[in-house]
Amino acid sequence: MKLHYRILGEGVPILILHGLFGMSDNWQSFARNLADNGFKVFLPDLRNHGHSPHDNFHSYPLMAQDIAGLIEENQLHSPVILGHSMGGKAGLQLLNENPGLIQKAIVVDIAPWQYPIHHREILDALLAVDILHIHSRKEAETVLDDAIHDSGIKQFLLKNLYRKGDDHFAWRFNLNIINQQIEEVGEPTWPREQISTPVLFIKGEKSGYIDPFRMNEILQWYPNAELVNIPNAGHWVHAEQPQLLLEEVLHFLK
Repeated sequence: MKLHYRILGEGVPILILHGLFGMSDNWQSFARNLADNGFKVFLPDLRNHGHSPHDNFHSYPLMAQDIAGLIEENQLHSPVILGHSMGGKAGLQLLNENPGLIQKAIVVDIAPWQYPIHHREILDALLAVDILHIHSRKEAETVLDDAIHDSGIKQFLLKNLYRKGDDHFAWRFNLNIINQQIEEVGEPTWPREQISTPVLFIKGEKSGYIDPFRMNEILQWYPNAELVNIPNAGHWVHAEQPQLLLEEVLHFLK
């Protein structure tokens, strides 16, 4: 699949891969800061998200193929990948399948192991929005209010709502396929053999997505991996502590 993407800056190529229900826009401010530090930042929308095509299948092997295609299309030499949550797993899948392709990998608040479904409540709330018959964003927000009480998560989701023509709204993400294949988002992304590429795992201090006591499992497969903790951050590290995240990323890359 040919992904939609934007480019900021010049220098060492780095691809930023967003998480579930996200899009490249979510990382634009962070990307600008990386560009100011000498990086050429690629911001793709992953399949079934943002402005990239919708497809009937959603899995990490397919996402990895898509990203590899973007790297090949732009003839990138030894790029860095930085992925958050679902994007982090997609980045690991790419690294596992193409270990010589990537210079370094940064995985934000996710690990290679299997996860249970975390997003059932959000999916049910989104499915409750009668997308073809609402007349305003406020109507959609009112429906989401019943199930989602975190205003930040609501606004994050509503960024994906757009007016399709004059008569109805639509979601940027492929809601029906994501709903049908949500188990794929929790699938493990362990390699088949040891990967020597340096990998930085970044944990939000308040998040439970990475269990630091399981770091020994990661080191068995990624012997050059390290784990850092971002204080006062939950799962959305780039939104909650962007400066601290930037400092850790730059330290790892320089």
